[in-house]
Amino acid sequence: MTRLLIAAAIAMVTSLVGTHFLIQWLTQRGIGQPIRDDGPDGHHVKAGTPTMGGIAIVAAIFVGYAISDLYNGIYTRTGLLILAAIMGAGFVGFVDDLLKIRNERNLGLTSRTKMIGLIAVALGFSILMVTLTDVHTEVSFTRWNSPGWDLGPVGWVLWATFLIIAMSNAVNLTDGLDGLAGGSAIFASAAFAVIAFWAFRNQEIYDVAHGLDIAVIGVTMMGAITGFLWWNAAPAQIFMGDTGSLAIGTGLACLSLATNTHLLLPIIGLVFVGETVSVILQVGFFKLTGGRRIFRMAPVHHHFELSGWPETTVIIRFWIIGGLLAGLGLALFYGDFVAIGAAD
Repeated sequence: MTRLLIAAAIAMVTSLVGTHFLIQWLTQRGIGQPIRDDGPDGHHVKAGTPTMGGIAIVAAIFVGYAISDLYNGIYTRTGLLILAAIMGAGFVGFVDDLLKIRNERNLGLTSRTKMIGLIAVALGFSILMVTLTDVHTEVSFTRWNSPGWDLGPVGWVLWATFLIIAMSNAVNLTDGLDGLAGGSAIFASAAFAVIAFWAFRNQEIYDVAHGLDIAVIGVTMMGAITGFLWWNAAPAQIFMGDTGSLAIGTGLACLSLATNTHLLLPIIGLVFVGETVSVILQVGFFKLTGGRRIFRMAPVHHHFELSGWPETTVIIRFWIIGGLLAGLGLALFYGDFVAIGAAD
């Protein structure tokens, strides 16, 4: 427990201080976020706000994990692979952000190039997890044998790759309002940290390799995002950019894969899933009907903005929903644990 507290505190302080200096450095060099022309009118005033703040988040996760290991810790293959995936996805996002700034428009990597980069990260993580760790290859809900559909190594790699790409893009789509993605991700990260620690304490039930180290990654994500949110809360002084959103989404997916809670991910992260579904529905309906729309604008947080909700109202209400969903995920996880005990 002490190591978890140390990791969270170090990550939060590193992010809090690091983001402050990053804002100053980016501002001095005129490095700011381009704003899409077809977005809500109120967003145009945000043009030029420093971006790539995800650098501070990823760096803080790394520092928190690395330093906390000095307190009775040991680096594990699972922990290092999750950390590498977070950093890899963050690098893909960093290149995308850099191109947007250099081109002075809201266009970075092409969709195909970005997808190739994310697939490379996801495949690398998935293949190494199967070959270097004792991760179970079953589709899982609250534990590896529930429901226990074995995919085999190849099937698990494909499944894991899909989850990582889906969640990284889902968080990326959600990152459209000040602090929306970050605040929601804090709850999700905390939930997976609790799950990993509980699995560590009940190894005979969950059979999760390196549960404590996975929990450390979860709390460093929580701490790093919290420190960043101090500066990213509305009105944001910095945006996380794709550097942060792709790294966070990848981290959440990797945590669910490493703890064998794949099917809890869309529940705990339903805010992100809902944002993605709103885009899919909007695009599909638009094509089928020749131009008609379901929402005023997608992702759905923009729909509520254009319906008259103030930006902060949308953000806080989504945070509340995110917190409730994280609680629901933990309730389902613990309910299954209680049911196992009752069965015994």
